[in-house]
This record gives sequence, C-alpha cells and structure tokens, in this order.
Amino acid sequence: MKRKLQVIALLLALCLLLAGCGASVPVIEDLDDQAVPLSQSPVSRSGGLGAYVAPPFASSQYHADKAQGSSGAFIDTFAVSEGYVAVSATSDHRLKFQVKRDDCTYNYDISSDGKPAIFPLQSGNGSYTFRVMENVSDNKYAQVYSTSCNVTMVDQFQPFLRPSNYSNYSEASECVRKASQLVSGCSTELDVVSAIYDYVCGAIKYDTVKATSVSSGYLPDPDETLRTGKGICFDYAALAAAMLRSQGIPTKIIFGYVAPDNLYHAWNMFYTEESGWVTVSFEVSADTWARIDLTFSAGGASDQFIGDGSHYTDVYSY
Repeated sequence: MKRKLQVIALLLALCLLLAGCGASVPVIEDLDDQAVPLSQSPVSRSGGLGAYVAPPFASSQYHADKAQGSSGAFIDTFAVSEGYVAVSATSDHRLKFQVKRDDCTYNYDISSDGKPAIFPLQSGNGSYTFRVMENVSDNKYAQVYSTSCNVTMVDQFQPFLRPSNYSNYSEASECVRKASQLVSGCSTELDVVSAIYDYVCGAIKYDTVKATSVSSGYLPDPDETLRTGKGICFDYAALAAAMLRSQGIPTKIIFGYVAPDNLYHAWNMFYTEESGWVTVSFEVSADTWARIDLTFSAGGASDQFIGDGSHYTDVYSY
C-alpha cells in the first residue's frame, strides 16, 4: 500500500500546473498566473422530495452583438448576472484576459485568432475590471482594451452551474447525455452526486503518458475524456463539473495543494443542503460545500490524501 501511494503521489505530481464596463489608458506589466484564494459564503438551496428533477440547462455564450472593445479586442459583459464574462480578440501576439475584483486577480490565456472564450466570475458580486492584454516581450503584457462594471448575480451559484473554458460542454454534449442517464433513477441531489461520482471513478483511468507531456495552457474536453476513458487530474475535475453542473448541482473546479506531499492538483467541490452521505473517506456536511476528489478516489488513495479536507489548500477556483 505504501508503494501504491508513492506511485499515485508521483503521478499526480505531474498533473497540469496552471497557471480583472469604461476603457482606460494602456499599461505594461509583468503578468503571472497567481490568484488570491477564493472565499465565498454559499446561498441556500432547497432539495426536493420524490424523484430528482434537474432544472433547465444553464448555458453560456459569447454575444458578439453585445460585446464592446477596440483594436481587435472585444469583451462581452451582457451575461455577468449569470456568473460569467466572455471575450474575443485577434492579435499577432500572445494574449491574456484578466479578471479582477478588489485584490483577487485571475489571468487567463486566450486565443489570438478571435475564438470566443468564457470565464467564471468566481469572486462573487462587486465591481470587476476586465482587460485584454497583449504580449510585448518575455512575460510583459500591454493593455489592449479594458472595461469595468458592477456585477450582481442571480445567485452566488451561477459561476459554478454553467460551461466555461475550464469545463466546456453544451446541452448536446455526450457527457451531459450520459449524466442524464445516470441520474434517471435518483431521488435527491446526493443521489445525483453519488451516481456521477461512482461512474467517473469506474470509467476513467489516470493517463500517465499524458501527465508527462501536457503543456501549459492545456484545457480539457469532457467529451474526449469520456470517449477515451482516461485523463489527468484536470480532466477528471472538468468532466465531473460538466456532468454535475448539467444536472443542476453547483460544482467548482479547484486547483491547489494536497498534503502531506504538497502535490499541485485539481479536484472538485459540490454544494448541497442534504446531509448524511459518506463516501471514500470524506463526509458531506449539511448546507455547505463538500470536497470531492475523483483522481485520488479512482486511484484508490487512502484518507492520507482525502481525509476530511484539512489536507487541501485551495488556490484557484473555476
């Protein structure tokens, strides 16, 4: 068992290391991908009685006719009340998109060919600044376009109920269809989580080859993970998020560190008001976010890694 845990730790150590509506004057700065850990008070959700019925599918999209910008960079804030912002930009240089609220800043890689990208507003309600930044040299980036707006969401779960670049799916996705099949006999939210959790643990294997070759900026494709039956920690987390979100379960993708070996790793957290479900050495508490780690669970890791969540340090939340 000790050797097995050492192997799991070594493999997971190879997981992907990932890396704020008026215009303002250009600035040049050195962008890194560090973000302040997210802390957010959840809003109450009520579970139903009888058979579980998923709410209407929560989508996200880039509204080209609503986007504003200049110099090839366009930011769409039309749906910020639904917990996300969208961006499209073209350039001959590398681009980043910055989402900033107060002291919490997220810097994202975006395509320079105009392909739209969608990112969650994981820092809750408040005043946000969004900036498209263009690489000028080394890690130096110059602002191309910036806009700011005050965000008031429908509820605080919106960023974690919709597709984004970090968990990219649609109502027609195979993973959504599979999730609907899996939960057809469920009665409660916890039944839904259990059914999807058990399926992913059994169907997806850890991809050791991919773990050694994946490059910075990698984004998973949940349907591809489902099709191939393998992936790295980010793939597990993105697939679980897609399947759970599509069934109305607020789910975060978290990047951070896991003791005792200080592994940089990706996992999920889901929200439910229900209680009493215990699985893989971690317990779901009533009316709170609960931690779910599919990579370790699928690999058979003991509670040395999973435990009650006290071994986890959250850094990024998507």
